[in-house]
Amino acid sequence: MADTRTEHPVAPDDLAAVRSLARRAEACSHHGPLGEAVWRDLESGGRPGSAGVYETNGEELIGYAHVSPSDTFAPQHWTSTYAVDPTAARADAVPGLLHGVVAHVERAGGGTLVLWVVDPTEIDDKIAADQGFQPTRDLLQMRVALPLAEPAVWPDGIDVRPFVPGRDEQPWLRVNNRAFANHPDQGGWIEATLEGRMHDTWFDPAGFLLAWDDDELAGFCWTKIHPGDSDAAGVGEIFVIGVDPDRQGTGLGRALVAGGLESLAARDVTDALLYVDRANAAAVGLYTALGFTVYRRDRSYERMVP
Repeated sequence: MADTRTEHPVAPDDLAAVRSLARRAEACSHHGPLGEAVWRDLESGGRPGSAGVYETNGEELIGYAHVSPSDTFAPQHWTSTYAVDPTAARADAVPGLLHGVVAHVERAGGGTLVLWVVDPTEIDDKIAADQGFQPTRDLLQMRVALPLAEPAVWPDGIDVRPFVPGRDEQPWLRVNNRAFANHPDQGGWIEATLEGRMHDTWFDPAGFLLAWDDDELAGFCWTKIHPGDSDAAGVGEIFVIGVDPDRQGTGLGRALVAGGLESLAARDVTDALLYVDRANAAAVGLYTALGFTVYRRDRSYERMVP
């Protein structure tokens, strides 16, 4: 009979078990069920308010869910995701995980709880609905081979250079938060949020392009490289791209995409990915025109916790 428990912080033995579970799930589905933010939280010992929910069958971990307060909307905004062993029935393991997640958020004062599921199935949709969640967003992962056929063509007056730590934080935060006002994930960043990303092992200022119009930041394209094996350069990603609302419609966005991909190709990356909201028809159309195709989709579900 399955047993569910909630822990914070995650103990070293539990972390090893979660890693093993995630590897088993990825070997079956070919994508990691837990995102980078979850691993950052787990490996740092857990931020205040975060917790892990464990579903075990005897001594074996068959399911894990992670829940944490958003670092931009805390404490009223929470995010969660889960991983399930491929040998376990999702319909049996996931309800207990979600019940534990909801109970943790309720004890912490409630708020908006957003659940992310990687490449969801009809079973995931039904489980989420049964637990009171409503689907809210579909996030497409799109990919393209490099080098891109289209070069970056910059609007007149634009000067492009890499991000300089210690100098460019405030201009970037201003433009990012204007470009993503009210966005649930990318909007509302503060300096501590940016500093946290800059301390990630993948951070490389050379891949963080800033487009300036005189002394004003007009837009940016921040790229990252996911490490490959010993014989591969890894996969590049447009981590986040944005244009100041006053500069939209100038062609800068398309140039930033092409410029970011050029910077990845210059670092020997041969494949690139990005994530885009399926409802953003303009962005999906732009990426499709540049040669991107849909690789997979992730879905968010939401509910209020009293």
